[in-house]
Amino acid sequence: MTRYYVDCREMPSETNCDLAMAGSEKHLVEAAAMHAVTAHQHEDTPELREQIRASMKEEVPGALA
Repeated sequence: MTRYYVDCREMPSETNCDLAMAGSEKHLVEAAAMHAVTAHQHEDTPELREQIRASMKEEVPGALA
């Protein structure tokens, strides 16, 4: 199973959020959407989830510290 990651440091943020997370596409989109809503006050929309999918990168083993 391919694992992906997203990193808030790669997104514009007023709070300088430094959260990174990884997982399967399904679980990562769900977790990142939850984070975007609770930590960044975004609305959970299909567009938000598509932006999350577009920002996902394949995880490189050992690259995340």
